[in-house]
Amino acid sequence: MKKYCIDLTVCAVERVNERHVLLRLTAEETLPPMLPGQFAEVRVDGSSTTFLRRPISIHFVDEESNELWLLVAMVGDGTRRLAELKVGEKLNCVLPLGRGFSLPSSAKQRFLLVGGGVGVAPLLLLAKEICRMGGEATFLLGARTESDLLELELYNRYGRVCVTTEDGTAGVRGMVTDHPVLSEPFDRMSVCGPLPMMKAVAAVARQKGTPCEVSLENMMACGVGACLCCVEKTTKGNICVCTDGPVFNTENIWLT
Repeated sequence: MKKYCIDLTVCAVERVNERHVLLRLTAEETLPPMLPGQFAEVRVDGSSTTFLRRPISIHFVDEESNELWLLVAMVGDGTRRLAELKVGEKLNCVLPLGRGFSLPSSAKQRFLLVGGGVGVAPLLLLAKEICRMGGEATFLLGARTESDLLELELYNRYGRVCVTTEDGTAGVRGMVTDHPVLSEPFDRMSVCGPLPMMKAVAAVARQKGTPCEVSLENMMACGVGACLCCVEKTTKGNICVCTDGPVFNTENIWLT
């Protein structure tokens, strides 16, 4: 897909919880096509310690309002600066980058979308596209505690939402692999989140014989395969996550 370097205008900065904000961005021109699982490289202005762009998953695209949504976890000076953006300010982005998730090959396919932490971000657009193509999406979202769960009302618009929390404050107590929904039949699993969680879900998928894709969260400084800081070892050799991924079929990547 063609890549664009564009200045987007901030429409809204919405605080999701203490550690996450939702950036809603728009452009004068129609936004370019974007696929679930792709990402943007975002330039951070006004930070004395942030020199490289930050890779952020494409959370959602609203064609009617011509908006791109980015879900930002405030983990350092750069992302905290993004959370301080004001309505009307510009945010320079290079997008869409990377290879996204597979979409239904036929109607009525059942997808289980598993996310943990800010890894839930790309699953919203994925579910929207699955539904648009006649498929069915079920979410399995994990968090440490209830207050860490993100935007459940939005996910409920596109599929059934199943929840686990480590402390039992919401949904099933434990990890995502403790939820009984994993015993149901699905045509495909799509996973994004902490590496141990992705490994555990991939192991369940292998045992069940269900095709499974994971979105890796390696540091991706350039987004175009030039800096080589995101290299990952796979069963087919070393690859750049930013260009060959970030989404990979677990048959092709070593997750043990």
